[in-house]
Amino acid sequence: MAAGTGQPEPWQIAMQTPVTPLAAEAHSFHTLLMWLITLITVFVAGLIGYCMFRFNEKANPTPSKTAHNTAIEIAWTVVPVLILVLIAIPSFRLLRGQLIIPPADITIKAVGNSWFWGYEYQGDKEGKGGFKFDANLVEEKDLKPGQVRLLSTDNDVVVPINKVVRLQTTSADVLHSWGVPSLGFTMDAVPGRLNEIWFKIDREGVFHGQCRELCGQRHAYMPITVRAVSEAEYDKWVAEARTKFASTDPVPTGPARKLADAARN
Repeated sequence: MAAGTGQPEPWQIAMQTPVTPLAAEAHSFHTLLMWLITLITVFVAGLIGYCMFRFNEKANPTPSKTAHNTAIEIAWTVVPVLILVLIAIPSFRLLRGQLIIPPADITIKAVGNSWFWGYEYQGDKEGKGGFKFDANLVEEKDLKPGQVRLLSTDNDVVVPINKVVRLQTTSADVLHSWGVPSLGFTMDAVPGRLNEIWFKIDREGVFHGQCRELCGQRHAYMPITVRAVSEAEYDKWVAEARTKFASTDPVPTGPARKLADAARN
């Protein structure tokens, strides 16, 4: 139904194509709920229609005085309970998959600011070599070929495909929310709190999202761009990013600073 991958399409009805296991599972759950809702709606509408024609004054001039029916009362209690159980099983399974984070290959912290996102990439196993950068909206007059109005950023979040990425969210000021439809989740960014979720993208591409919390005047101009690339291309980008962006390594002081300066010279 004109559902795009990574960005919305004109006249789109369905959700964007999922590119992570969690997103695919969420879409399947959504489809199950739509079928259930449709069947329930058709059944209730048919029941109301039957009652209107079968028990109106003209067709039933002498109304029944029945006030109690044990079988029907048991049925309309048990059947909804069974429906809720049917919904609960895949719902809890999906929640469990979202909340239990597998061993991560990459950890990224997304910091909401008014009104842009800042990102911090965790360093290597020794805790060195991390970097951080800000991602701002590309204004319409500055758009380059391939960039999308109101959705492209000057710095993309680059991740490798088929790798577990742990995303941590927080905020430097007000409530924000980090969400990319094709990845299948939204996570609030709350001042003073560190939330986290994970994703693993299964294909290369560019996937767009936006802040999902009404955070102020420029809420609509706070986009997110995630670029999924091969592992080799990601390693190349990381090497460039460590020289291009600010380091997250603490600046040594005192004797340690002197030793660092001597080593650099």
